[in-house]
Amino acid sequence: MTEVARPSEGAGVGGAGTTGADAGGPRGGEALPLDLDAAMEDAAAAPHRAGAPGPGVRRARAWLSRAVEPGCIDFWRFVDEVGPVDAVRLVRGRRASPRIRGLVASRVDQDLSLADLRRAERCGARLVVPEDDEWPGPRLHALTVAVADEPVEPAHQTERTKALVPPVALWVRGPGRLDELVERSVAMVGSRASTAYGEHVAGEMAHHLGERGWTVVSGGAYGIDAAAHRGALAAGGPTIGVLACGVDRVYPAGHEALFARIAETGLLVSEWPPGAAPHKHRFLVRNRLIAALTRGTVVVEASSRSGAQATAKRAHGLGRGVLVVPGPVTSAMSVGCHELLRGEELGARLVASAAHVVEAVGRLGEDLAEPPDHPADARDGLSDVAVRVLDACPVRTGASPERLAMVAGCDVLDVLKVLPALELAELVEWTGTGWRLTPPPGKRTPAR
Repeated sequence: MTEVARPSEGAGVGGAGTTGADAGGPRGGEALPLDLDAAMEDAAAAPHRAGAPGPGVRRARAWLSRAVEPGCIDFWRFVDEVGPVDAVRLVRGRRASPRIRGLVASRVDQDLSLADLRRAERCGARLVVPEDDEWPGPRLHALTVAVADEPVEPAHQTERTKALVPPVALWVRGPGRLDELVERSVAMVGSRASTAYGEHVAGEMAHHLGERGWTVVSGGAYGIDAAAHRGALAAGGPTIGVLACGVDRVYPAGHEALFARIAETGLLVSEWPPGAAPHKHRFLVRNRLIAALTRGTVVVEASSRSGAQATAKRAHGLGRGVLVVPGPVTSAMSVGCHELLRGEELGARLVASAAHVVEAVGRLGEDLAEPPDHPADARDGLSDVAVRVLDACPVRTGASPERLAMVAGCDVLDVLKVLPALELAELVEWTGTGWRLTPPPGKRTPAR
């Protein structure tokens, strides 16, 4: 490795050299040149240890995360084939294929990798890469499987905003380990213009999931997303916000306090480097991450055209469960939910509680929802004759067995057989002149 001196105070990114902590971000450990190309040459010559990538690998992926917008099939395949360090070297040296050079385009000469890593460190964030032990490989493997089925010809590939492509790296802000928090996680998404009903259901469901130790993953938006995050936080459970901008930015601006709470106990995650703006197309791209990082996606409220429906479709494409909360048939905010339930292509399941969700995505045969309570009724278990005799009994005046037999349509002997059992069950009583229904407590009237 090339030996470099520590830069003098105030040296910028374009200075002569830097320490490993500056070059590789919070996890850097050895000296690297400030010049990106020189750093990649040194990284290519350095030995690689599984689970402990050097600062060169991390810096390479930091550069790649800005070089091309996430979700590009060909670019991910290129990085996966040659590795992150060689990918940077080939692109920067104009030796990559015309297709790859065209994807990078004008960003080829831009290098903000050190600035991004430093900015992440200042806000308590870090760059998690596939070479890290913290990388959620098992959860993201479905994306790798899905992208393998994409055609080689770009014209026939799924468009970038819908393609199921693994991320090149993830910027993560918060104390939790990403791989551990997503191991038992559920996505909860829905409309931004949510109703009081939807927010109540989302908050309560997320709260109960948090109490059960499940991580609630959502997008940090207004409406259902915010209700889900707050419900999990109120239960002291972990929650993850998957953002369409840098983890150091608050969007929407009104969620500054919410994002701060998430970053204290859970995680904020993004494919885009610190400072990245929340462009509209980025919300569509990040939906696949919400679906991929979790075991299933719960749609609480969704209009006829919504991002929540798009996330549900991504979840289905990844083999994840699609779970839907029904709403009032008169609500425009539940039209999308009902369409998901009526359609057969996604195999959506109706859920009405956290127990239903856990049963759908939890361990087979173990995480089962308790059957709903059915209030006991004194009529339960009565024979047909007993039910008919009970229905024949008057409310106020007593009736003779003969009269009851006539109304019930049975023999007097049958009436005499069932009356003692009905009396023991306190369903009927003798008035002195006949039989009547036992009045409810506090409403007893004198027998006539």
